[in-house]
Amino acid sequence: MDTAERNGLIVRYRAGYNEVVAALDGVTSDELDRAAADGWTARQVVHHVADSEWTSALRLRKLLAETAPVLWGYPEEVWAKTLHYDRRPIEPSLEAIRLARETTLSIIELMSEADWRRQGWHSQDGLYTPERWLEIYAAHAHDHAAQIRRARGK
Repeated sequence: MDTAERNGLIVRYRAGYNEVVAALDGVTSDELDRAAADGWTARQVVHHVADSEWTSALRLRKLLAETAPVLWGYPEEVWAKTLHYDRRPIEPSLEAIRLARETTLSIIELMSEADWRRQGWHSQDGLYTPERWLEIYAAHAHDHAAQIRRARGK
């Protein structure tokens, strides 16, 4: 990945939180709990994004601070059910998304070229690098913002 591509992904990553907030603009309680064709409601998606953001933030930190770390995947459907994604208020999870992104961006801004080349192993995806991490999470919030819009019927 060249510097220009990486910088473009960082810009997209930086915009992810605002994209989720925009997808929720004017949301009604009915829209928040209406399931999309995939079975997820906007409320559930917000909680998933929050948990995923904290998990992803930890993954990047492990990639940078540990030698060849193992990064564990998790069963999203189990988390959604067990952690009551269907009943919790979304405001704390929105704040968690914002803070996870903000704190992680402060690390990204200080990363060296050598940092970007570090490697770990993801339990589900195999070889995992900060660049692969960035490719995934630059799109993650945007993809789920689109999912929220679909659940809302927008």
